[in-house]
Amino acid sequence: MLLLSSTPLVTNPVPIFFIVLVIILLAPVLLNRLKIPHIIGMIVAGVIVGPYGLNVLARDSSFEIFGQVGILYLMFLAGLEIDMFHLKKNFRTGMGFGLYTFLVPMVIGTITSYYMLGLDWLTSVLMASVYASHTLVAYPIVSRFGLSKSPVVVITIAGTIVTVVGALMVLAGVVSIYQEGEFQYGMMLRLLGVTVAYIVGVIYAYPRLTRWFFKKYSDSVVQFIYVLALVLLAAWVSQIIGLESVLGAFLAGLVLNRYIPSVSPLMSRIEFVGNAIFIPYFLIGVGMLINIGVVVRGWETVYVATVMSVVATACKWIAAWLTQRTYGMTAVERSLMFGLSNAQAAATLAAVMIGYNIGIFGEEVLNGTVVMILVTCTVSSIVTERAAAKMKTEEIEREGDTQATDPSHYATLIPVANPVTVDSLVDLAVMMRRSRSTAPLYALHVRNDNTPNSRAMGRIALEKARKAAAVVDAKLVPIERYDLNTVAGVINTIKERDITEIIIGMHRRSKIIDSFIGSTVEQMINSTNHMVILSRCYIPLNTITRIVVYVPPKAEYETGFARWVRAVGNLARQIRCRVIFCCSTTQRRYIQGVLHEGRYEIRGEYRKVDDPDDFVMFANRVLDDDLLVVVSARATSLSYSDTVAEMPAFVQRYFSRNNLLMIYPEQFGAESTAPSFVDPMASDLSASVSPLWLRLRSTWRRIMALKKRITHQLRHRRK
Repeated sequence: MLLLSSTPLVTNPVPIFFIVLVIILLAPVLLNRLKIPHIIGMIVAGVIVGPYGLNVLARDSSFEIFGQVGILYLMFLAGLEIDMFHLKKNFRTGMGFGLYTFLVPMVIGTITSYYMLGLDWLTSVLMASVYASHTLVAYPIVSRFGLSKSPVVVITIAGTIVTVVGALMVLAGVVSIYQEGEFQYGMMLRLLGVTVAYIVGVIYAYPRLTRWFFKKYSDSVVQFIYVLALVLLAAWVSQIIGLESVLGAFLAGLVLNRYIPSVSPLMSRIEFVGNAIFIPYFLIGVGMLINIGVVVRGWETVYVATVMSVVATACKWIAAWLTQRTYGMTAVERSLMFGLSNAQAAATLAAVMIGYNIGIFGEEVLNGTVVMILVTCTVSSIVTERAAAKMKTEEIEREGDTQATDPSHYATLIPVANPVTVDSLVDLAVMMRRSRSTAPLYALHVRNDNTPNSRAMGRIALEKARKAAAVVDAKLVPIERYDLNTVAGVINTIKERDITEIIIGMHRRSKIIDSFIGSTVEQMINSTNHMVILSRCYIPLNTITRIVVYVPPKAEYETGFARWVRAVGNLARQIRCRVIFCCSTTQRRYIQGVLHEGRYEIRGEYRKVDDPDDFVMFANRVLDDDLLVVVSARATSLSYSDTVAEMPAFVQRYFSRNNLLMIYPEQFGAESTAPSFVDPMASDLSASVSPLWLRLRSTWRRIMALKKRITHQLRHRRK
C-alpha cells in the first residue's frame, strides 16, 4: 500500500482543524499574488502536510468523511446551478460531448495501454475507462466567475454524467469478466433497470416532498439541513444500487434547483458551507493521496506516470476539439470544456483501487495514477482559470448594450410596517432585479407617533429587512421616518432618494366599505408616477409552480412597459418556472422583444387574450401554487379602461386565496425605448385633466362596473 506507517506529528482534533483552516485561509491569499488558481494551492498543501510530505497530518476518518461529502457537494452544486430549461436546450450538445469524451479515451487509451504499457486487452480496456472518467475539480472556478449557467458549462456537466456512467458500466463489465470468466448480460440489464427506477423515484418524490416541507417550515437553517439530508440520501441510495454516489448528488441538485433560487438565503448558506469547509477538505484530501516519492523509485514508474498523464490530457483535449468542430463552438469554449473535463480525482482513484485490490492493476499503475491526478488537476485548474477569465470578459462586452437597457441605477423602496412580511418583500425585491445589479435597496418605516411601541416595531421591521438583504449580499439602507401622514412620508422619501420603484405588501381588507388595495396605497399610487408593485403571497416564492401574467389592452404604450417585463423575467429566471403571458398578438411581439434583448432564457408561453372575457375563461386554470401577476394602470394613463377599473373587484372575487402581484407601471416618466417593432409611447395627460373630473369619472366607472356585474349574475342565475 501507499500509506506510510509512521505516526503523524499532529493527532489532536483541535490543532488538526486549525491547520486545515489556516490552509483554506492562506492558500487563496498567497497564490492569487502568483496568478495561480487556489485549487492547486489546496492540493499542494495536502501533499506537503500529508503522510507523503512532512507527515504533519494523517489522512484519517475526518478527511475521508469531509472529503467524500466535498465531492458530493461539488456535483450537487453543479446540478443546483442548472435548470431544466438550459439542460433541455443544450441536451443534444451535452450528449455529443459526453460520447466524445467517453469514446475517444476508450479507443486511444486501450491502444496505448496495450502497446505502450504492455497490458493485456482486458486490463487495457479498464485503464481506458480510467482515462474516460473525470471529476469537476475546477468547477468552483467557473462558479466564482459567475459562469455556472453558461451553455458550455452545462454541456460539460452533461458530458460528465455520460462519461461517468459509461466508465462505471465498463468497470462493472471488466470486473465481471475477470472474476466470472464471461460477460454477464443479466447483471448489466438489472443495473440498468434499477438505475431507471432510481431516477424516476427521485424525480417523482423529491419535488413533492420539498414543496410540502418548504411551505411548512420557513427557517433557512432547517431548510439547509433538509436539503443536505436529501443529497446524502440520494448519494447513499446510488451507492447501494451499484452506481457512483456523485451521480445521486448531481441528480438531487438537478431536481432541487427549482426550489432554491440563486439569490435566496438558502442558496447563500449552501454555497458558503460548501466553499468554506467541504470542498476545500476534499481538495486537501486529494493532495494527501499523492506520493511524489514514487517518481524516484525507478524509471518504470516515471514512464507509466508520464504515459498516463499525457494520454489522459490528450484524450480530453481531442474530445473538446471534436465537440468544437461538430457544434461550431469558439476556441474559448473549447478551452473551458477541456479544462473542466481534464481533472482526474475521486472517480479515477476509486476505479484504480478496485482494479488494484482484485489484482488487475499492479503497483506501478497505482503509483502512476497518483502522479496523473496531480498533473491533470494542475492543468485543469490553470486552463479553466484562464478560459473562464477570458469568457467572462467577452460576456461583459456582449452585455454592454443589455446593461444600458436595464441600468443599474434603479433604486427600490420597500415600505415596511409588519415585521412578519418583511422577509418575503425583501426576497421579492431581490429576485425582481438583475442578479449582478448593484442598485441599492431602501427599507422605509413611517411612524405616526413617537411612542416606545411604535419606535420598537419600526426598528424590528428595519432590522429584519437589513438581515434578509445581508444574507444574499444585497445592499439595503434602512430608513426610519416620522410623519403625520404615511403617504407623505413615502412620497418625500421617493423624492429624496431618487427612488424608481416601490414594492409594498398588499392591504388586508378590514372594513366593508374599504377598497381592494386600501385608501392609503391608492393615495400613494396616485401620488407618484414610478412603478408600484403590490404583493400578496401565501406561500414562499421558491415553491411557486407557474407565473400567470395578465396584460391589459394598450399596456405596451406605457413608459414602464419594458421595465415590468424585465422584472417579471428576472423573477421567473430566479424561481425557474414557466411564465404564461395572457396578452394580445401585438403585445406578444413587444414582450418577446424585451425578453430577447435582455437575454432572458425563460420558459415563456403565451395565451391569446383580446377580450377580458377570454381571461375570465382562463382564470379557472390558475392554481393555488401559481403566482398571478395583474398589470394595472392609473386613471390618467393610456391603458386605463373599464376593464382595468373592474380588475381589482374581479381579482378580489375570484382570486382571494391566490398568490398575487399587482403592478402599476411607470407612467409619464422619462421616456425609454422599448426593444420591439414599434416604440412604446406615452403622453402626459395630467396637465389637461382636473382632480375633480378624475374623481367623478372614477366614481361613474365603478357604478357602471357594479351594474355590469349584477346584470351578469342575474343572467347566470336565469340560465
